[in-house]
This record gives sequence, C-alpha cells and structure tokens, in this order.
Amino acid sequence: MLPLPPRRELPGRLARLLPGLVLFGIGIALMVDADIGLSPWQVLHQGISRRTGIPLGTVVIIVGVIVLSLWIPLRERIGLGTVGNVIIIGVVLDIALWLSPIDELALWQQVAMMVSGVATIGVASALYIGAGLGPGPRDGLMTGLAKRGYRIGLVRTAIEVTVLVIGWLLGGTVGIGTVTFALGVGPIIGALLPRLQYASHEAALERS
Repeated sequence: MLPLPPRRELPGRLARLLPGLVLFGIGIALMVDADIGLSPWQVLHQGISRRTGIPLGTVVIIVGVIVLSLWIPLRERIGLGTVGNVIIIGVVLDIALWLSPIDELALWQQVAMMVSGVATIGVASALYIGAGLGPGPRDGLMTGLAKRGYRIGLVRTAIEVTVLVIGWLLGGTVGIGTVTFALGVGPIIGALLPRLQYASHEAALERS
C-alpha cells in the first residue's frame, strides 16, 4: 500500500482526485450515449455488459478488481487513488446512465456528445493523475509490466489492442469515438497535467 501523503496535503489532493473520478464516469457515460465508439477498455466493459446483462458501471468495477489482482505478482503498490478509481468511476457511470435515458440522436448530436465525453475524460484524467494518490488498476498493470523490462509504449499498445478486439468480439461499440479517444485524450492530459498536478509542500518551498 502506498503511504498517504502528509495530512496537510491530503485535502488538496482529494480535491483533485474525487472530482476527477466523478468526471471520468460522466465522460464514459457521454460516450456510451453517443454510441459511435468507446475507448478500448470501455469496449471490453460494454461487450461484457451486453453478454451478461450486468450494468456497465458494475462491470467496470468487477474488471478493475480482476486487473488489480494481477498487480500481486508484479509487486505494484495500491494507493488511495487506486481504490477510488476501482469503485467511484463505476458507481458514477451507472448513475449517469440511469439518469440519462437517450432516445435516437441526430448524427451531429452523437458527435457532439462523443467529443464532450473525450474532453471530459481528458480533464478527469489530468485531475486524478495530478492528485498523485496512486494509478488506476489498468495504468498500474501497464507500468508494472513495463518495469519487467518491456517498453511501455509496446505494453500499452498490446494491452489496448487485446482488450479492444475482445470487447469488439463480445459486442462492444467500436467506431469514430474509439479513434477520437485514442488521438485526443493524450494531448488533453499533456496540456492540463502540468497545471493540475498537485505540488507538494516541499516542492513549493524549493521553488519559492
């Protein structure tokens, strides 16, 4: 288990983590309602949900726990943000989908909703990563494998292609939203993370 930060830093870090995780769940819900493609992991989650009848957010939690169990042989350490990532995103996603029953949408509405979802997930990712309270289970799997000597880019690509193909075969939605997510989220996080990353008390003193 990752140690908690100093008590004086915890409120500031939580003020990034919790909104970030809530926004992440809302962003996924927007992309689901747009119905023109999801991120690779969400394609997998949706495929499982469609095959089993389990609510999508609940599937997100279940898969998160399974992925987290893969950390054990990799000796990755769980943080407060890791636990929050597993639980909060799935719960918010189920609530958001329950509150937003969407009938047929015009194509421009689908595209607008999808782009809003990608942007929301990008902002959310910068917030919760910037909190510095531990990676999500899927990111931790990637970094854990990379520490075993594999190139992180290769590991990420292999994992995401694998879950994308499995999810598509199970009936998850692949489309322009999948491509937009792949191309758009990284630059959004890259632009926002330096501004949203929590600066520890010690780092702030060094800069002053």
